[in-house]
Amino acid sequence: MEKILENASVIRVQSFLANAGIVSQIVALSDSARTAAEAAESLGIEVGQVASSIVFKLPNETALLVITSGRHRVDTKLVATALGVEKLHRADADFVRDSSGFAIGGVSPVGWINQPAVILIDEALNDYEVVWAAAGHPHAVYPTTYAELIDCTGAKPMVVGD
Repeated sequence: MEKILENASVIRVQSFLANAGIVSQIVALSDSARTAAEAAESLGIEVGQVASSIVFKLPNETALLVITSGRHRVDTKLVATALGVEKLHRADADFVRDSSGFAIGGVSPVGWINQPAVILIDEALNDYEVVWAAAGHPHAVYPTTYAELIDCTGAKPMVVGD
C-alpha cells in the first residue's frame, strides 16, 4: 500500500491538492478502483458517489475531461451537441497518458500535466455530500465534494448522461 502512495502520479495529485488548499487524504485501496463499481465496492459507498474521470478527444485533437457520476455512462451525443461539435472521439491509452500524465484506470480530475481544453462535471455528483475521485493510480482515491471539484478544476456543470 505504501508503494501506491509513493507513486509519482499520486504524489502529483497530492501536491496539486495541497497547493490548492484542499485538505484531503489519499487512500490506497487493496482492490482496484479502475471502474466505478470496483471503487464503490472497495469503499463501501454507492456507485454514484464515484467521480469517474473520462477522457475524450475533441475534433481539434484536444482533450475533453468529463467528471461523471459512476451511476451512469456519458451520453456522447448529448455532450457533443452541448459543445457544438459533430462527435466526441474515444481517447486511446497513449492519448490519455500524453494529455493527463495518468494511465487509464487512475485518471484524476486534478494534477494533469496538460490542462484539458474543456472540463465538464456531471450535475448528478451534486446529489452526494462526499464523492470519491481517482488519485493518479488504479488503487488510489481521495474524498472530495462536487463544489470542491468545480472550484479546483473550473469544470462546467451539466447533465452528461442518464
